Amino acid sequence: QPYLAESGGGSVQPGGSLRLSCEASLYKLRISDYCMAWFRQAAGQEREEVASIDTEGRALYVDSVKGRFTVSRDNAKNTLYLQIDSLKPEDTATFLCAAKRRPCTLPMGLYGYNYMGLGTQVTVSS
Repeated sequence: QPYLAESGGGSVQPGGSLRLSCEASLYKLRISDYCMAWFRQAAGQEREEVASIDTEGRALYVDSVKGRFTVSRDNAKNTLYLQIDSLKPEDTATFLCAAKRRPCTLPMGLYGYNYMGLGTQVTVSS
């Protein structure tokens, strides 16, 4: 069982919405002790940190997703979420979640995590 498992991706039309989930294995990682982040990687492009949330629930977003992406965490369910609204074709990417053990600050950074999942694909096209 992986430490982090993403789900919720799919193919949607521009303007649509998706809710991504990242479930952590309770026996391996309790997210209450971790800063969490969502990254995305489009084909041929560098991985990008798009949203992150610290252990107090404070969130940080990259400018290109502000107002459209909302990151949240449910420590009781040991799950991280990413609500994506007003999807654009340029949002097409593999979305991956990551965890950084505290003490931790935001942004997490491309190499600042302790664990990362395998990702879920989001495709936006008409």
